[in-house]
Amino acid sequence: MVIQFEVYKLRYIAKYDMDALYKAVSQFRRRNYDKCIEICTDILDKQPLDQAAWCLKMRALTQRVYVDDIETEDLLDIDMMDENAVASAPRPGTSIKTTNYGNVPQSSAMTSRPRTATGRPISGVARPGTQTRPASSIDRLKTARPVTSQSARAIRLGTAAMLSTKDGPFIQVSRLNLSKYAKNPNLSKPLFEYLFYHEGDVRNAMELAVQATQSCEFKDWWWKVQLAKCYITLNLVRDAEHQLRSALKQYHHVETFVRLARIYVRLDQPLSAQEICKAGLEVFPNDVTILTELARLHEILGDIQNSIKLYRNVVIEDAMNAEAIACIGVYHFYNNQPELALRYYRRILAMGAHSAELYNNLGLCCLYSQQLDLTLVCFQRALDLATDPLVKAEVWYNLSHVAIGAGDLHLAIHCLNVCLSCDPSHAPALNNLAVFNHKMGKSNLAKAYLVSAKNADPELREALGNLEHLDNK
Repeated sequence: MVIQFEVYKLRYIAKYDMDALYKAVSQFRRRNYDKCIEICTDILDKQPLDQAAWCLKMRALTQRVYVDDIETEDLLDIDMMDENAVASAPRPGTSIKTTNYGNVPQSSAMTSRPRTATGRPISGVARPGTQTRPASSIDRLKTARPVTSQSARAIRLGTAAMLSTKDGPFIQVSRLNLSKYAKNPNLSKPLFEYLFYHEGDVRNAMELAVQATQSCEFKDWWWKVQLAKCYITLNLVRDAEHQLRSALKQYHHVETFVRLARIYVRLDQPLSAQEICKAGLEVFPNDVTILTELARLHEILGDIQNSIKLYRNVVIEDAMNAEAIACIGVYHFYNNQPELALRYYRRILAMGAHSAELYNNLGLCCLYSQQLDLTLVCFQRALDLATDPLVKAEVWYNLSHVAIGAGDLHLAIHCLNVCLSCDPSHAPALNNLAVFNHKMGKSNLAKAYLVSAKNADPELREALGNLEHLDNK
């Protein structure tokens, strides 16, 4: 009875006497950002100059829209500035853009793996520049993670710049005295993240970072990393490199190593990026983030064997790493081992992932491992989950192979036609329709399909070979 009474007493205190700011902090720690913002708004309505509530609401607004900005842009497709060009004809194996995958020692997993618009073999996950076909694009997923910076509660009133109207913005950025906030370490970091992530105001965020760096006498590595982020957004790559190297001299952090490696990838210097990753592994042995970055670099350069070794090390350290598991599954599938690939994709499914791409890959693994009873079920599930027309096109294209394996050519043609209705520029579907029409004696229609396939993807070898065969007849 005493224990029960104490429980009711605690509930009563929590319901009636708990401090409003404590409630907001509790909601923030549980990632209930909307409720946290509501409580902070009520506090600010009663006391508009409460810095603690103002700072907490600012952090909640930032966390609600925060994404990992390391993965937010395709570094290889961004136009390079002239001063960043290293050489017009780099040595073999030292450039990403000029990598000749035909000269790389390849296994059957490399020769049969489909390639992107740039000629690079596709990866196991949809990352920037790894899955795109000519004339089409698939949106990449963004991952969210909590910001590592912390802010202390300052129990004193702020200034008029903190005041916000109900129908206006939360912070009047034009009225902020950035030099004043730069001297306050408890408010400057949350304010920078709010300006950079929530408002997208890179100019004011960079000005705040510059003044904060000067205020701390260039001794805070965190501000140097934030300056590098602003420089990267403004395409000032060399300045970002200088800031990150200066930050590494003061403090070793995984994010700094990864960002510096990404800069060298952007500068088309993969060997320098590999050196940075290896230096990071010396400081942080077997770190999953750095191992993954190094595996991606080997994959970009066509060194699939070393890439898979690194991905296996990632799985040893983190058995729930979906990217590593998916890349290993892709390797086994194109290495004529669909049974092993099926095990890895089933592992991802058991982890709770449900997507059209995953069920499509499961269907293909079941098809080529002769588990035909599960093939159509997986493809049906993939069609149910597919919302993007480009993904639906891929599923229908793979279903045409199921029909071909069953000997139903009319169903295969129907699947290819549905595929083209979802994505008219699907070059492999156009090529396969040309082959079917040629077998049915419709040579002119077959040639028209091959010309369309060539226009959709000038690098598709099958279409080029078939078109040359028809022209020589």
